[in-house]
Amino acid sequence: MVKIKSNSSLDKITLQKSLTGIPGLDEITEGGLPKGRPTLICGSAGCGKTLLSMEFLVRGATQYNEPGVFMCFEEKAEELATNIASLGFDLKKLEREKKISIDHVHIERREIEETGEYDLDGLFIRLGHAIDSIKAKRVVLDTIETLFGGLSNDAILRSELKRLFGWLKEKGVTAIITGERGQGQLTRHGLEEYVSDCVILLDHRVTDQLSTRRLRIVKYRGSSHGTNEYPFLIDEHGISVIPITSLGLSHTVTSERISSGVMKLDAMMSGKGYYRGSSILVSGTAGTGKSSLGASFVQAACKRGEKVLYFAFEESPDQIIRNMRSIGVDLGKYVKNGSLKIHSSRPTLHGLEMHLAVMHKIVNEFLPQVVVIDPINNLLTSASGPEVRAMLVRLIDFIKTENITGFFTNLTSAGQDSLEETELGLSSLMDTWILIRNIELEGERKRGVYILKSRGMAHSNQIREFHLTDKGIDLSQPSWIK
Repeated sequence: MVKIKSNSSLDKITLQKSLTGIPGLDEITEGGLPKGRPTLICGSAGCGKTLLSMEFLVRGATQYNEPGVFMCFEEKAEELATNIASLGFDLKKLEREKKISIDHVHIERREIEETGEYDLDGLFIRLGHAIDSIKAKRVVLDTIETLFGGLSNDAILRSELKRLFGWLKEKGVTAIITGERGQGQLTRHGLEEYVSDCVILLDHRVTDQLSTRRLRIVKYRGSSHGTNEYPFLIDEHGISVIPITSLGLSHTVTSERISSGVMKLDAMMSGKGYYRGSSILVSGTAGTGKSSLGASFVQAACKRGEKVLYFAFEESPDQIIRNMRSIGVDLGKYVKNGSLKIHSSRPTLHGLEMHLAVMHKIVNEFLPQVVVIDPINNLLTSASGPEVRAMLVRLIDFIKTENITGFFTNLTSAGQDSLEETELGLSSLMDTWILIRNIELEGERKRGVYILKSRGMAHSNQIREFHLTDKGIDLSQPSWIK
């Protein structure tokens, strides 16, 4: 038996990578696509293959000084430039600056079928000239089905595919080849994924009439990578991949305390308020004042000079601003000066993953110190309880990782046997939990508030009467206690 001795002095060989410049994608690929090797991007029609490939070229040319060649077999160069312009990419300008070269190649399938001859020598000459003319470092071929569509001989197909991928490697370019999703396999031919060094699958699915785009790295030779499905957005700025499923319990904490915006509520928490970066849940039945307590917290944060992001699932921004004026809270001036951003949407507008992706993107763009979600249980209209809970767990982890203070409201059903529970079972994830409830006595409805828990701090266990006045929220000793 032969023993192989390990040599600890050998340097660890690491795979070189090319950054894509696409938010989130470089994180889950741990540095980008394999440098000087081909990557296959596959998926059904409309999932975003061409856009991701083009953004890879544009980011490379504009951010990393790596010119690129885009060879398309379906869309003409003019059509491609027009389609991509909606995302803010000026391809014609980049072509004039010799940072990008776009070449449309027309494949006549009938000629291939009639002659029975097919090889890629002509393509290699044409592509090689385009690469050399701008000293390209990146190449995209879109799509491979059109290139081989008229070829029925599997042996020739396999041989030419290997030649193509081998030729790209010899040229030393970082290449993307796009392919249509096949039946029961990643591509129509079922061969491209085996000769590719990296395979990325894009998916655009519709569940209960709600659509979500997802990305998954199927394989990546010589490199570790994220293995989950990741939602991604396509908007006016291009593609954003949201690597939220990789979050864990590794966030740091602080002992800094911040005011709730209600002085007497702060007094119930040792006179100091919430911990910064903590998660706060306020629950209660309709009309108890949950949103008002949230608005008071928003106002206090804005007065401190902090930025606040408010996600509303019931009311429009104007309606929230108008309603809060009735308790002496003017949120409008903070919207005008840019310290408050209110994002309103119906829960049924997107699937849960897309809601999470939108929130993730807006948080990264706005960089708030406080995030308000009002109310969380409205998300149940677009998914089941366990699905909503899983989504909110990821959201809570994300904002805690960013040291953002999260404020969540939860509508409790009036007929619920126990108010000291939430429909989504999120109370265990919260650092501070405040309950507001209606108390009917002698023909009059009063509000009571108490702190069910507040981790890491001494807090009152007494009930206070909760008043909504034209000068804000006030707490007092319960009038029903004689």
